[in-house]
Amino acid sequence: MNQITSADLAAKIAVNQSLNIIDVRESHEVAVGKIPTARHVPMNHIPAYLDQLDPNQHYYVICRSGKRSGQVVEYLTELGYQATNVADGMLAWTGDIKKAE
Repeated sequence: MNQITSADLAAKIAVNQSLNIIDVRESHEVAVGKIPTARHVPMNHIPAYLDQLDPNQHYYVICRSGKRSGQVVEYLTELGYQATNVADGMLAWTGDIKKAE
């Protein structure tokens, strides 16, 4: 499985604001804050969300600690999508966050 740290993801965002980031945490977790450019798709909604993913794009998947996002990356990879797990998750995120409005 492809993995990246939250610090390395932050560095990539600094260079390229158009990265595809999917936050798979639950709504109450995202309410505290998420990466501003991330799309929120709870883990259990991923199968229904597949038609909105482009198999030619690369996706970075994040959750609280890296466990759920790792499971989603394995699932997406099995289906032929390009995905990378943010291994240390939002627990290690020190970049900007957007709080729920």
